[in-house]
Amino acid sequence: MKNAKIALTAVLFLACVTVAAAPTPDPNIGVKGYFATDKAQRGRIVQAAVVIDIPSGYHINSSRPLESYLIATSLKVEGPSGVRIGPTLYPRAALRKFKFSKKPLSVYEGRAVLRFNVTVPANYSGGSIELKAHLRLQSCNDEVCFPPKTYNEDLRIDIVNANQKVQRANGWVFR
Repeated sequence: MKNAKIALTAVLFLACVTVAAAPTPDPNIGVKGYFATDKAQRGRIVQAAVVIDIPSGYHINSSRPLESYLIATSLKVEGPSGVRIGPTLYPRAALRKFKFSKKPLSVYEGRAVLRFNVTVPANYSGGSIELKAHLRLQSCNDEVCFPPKTYNEDLRIDIVNANQKVQRANGWVFR
């Protein structure tokens, strides 16, 4: 009977240690690209954005983290020859205190919208443009940070002449 109690105690102890040591799952971060119009006009600028949806209980480091050991959120966008991609405008970060850091950190929570302009040359001959966005970020919860990840997102938009009409789109992103 004494051996059975010892064995049961050992099994319960190991079960608790296993549960306590189970790794926290990476957050399911959503990344999606949008344009401000349904088509882009030759010789004009069209606004574009990459939206990051961060689940509750998680955050990502801002584009300017306050600690050197943290990985900054960065967006690099590639386009076809002649198409100009403007600089990325990052949202204002929140300063938050977490268990793993003595100082407040600069982070994005909830939804972060990264905006940039795309200039289509007047002589662009293609019927559409496909951009390749590469988003690098590091996500964390209140206790740990996860390894950095790169998300690749393709953004495609049809091209029309400068005198053709375009419609506003995705107003919730481009307020």
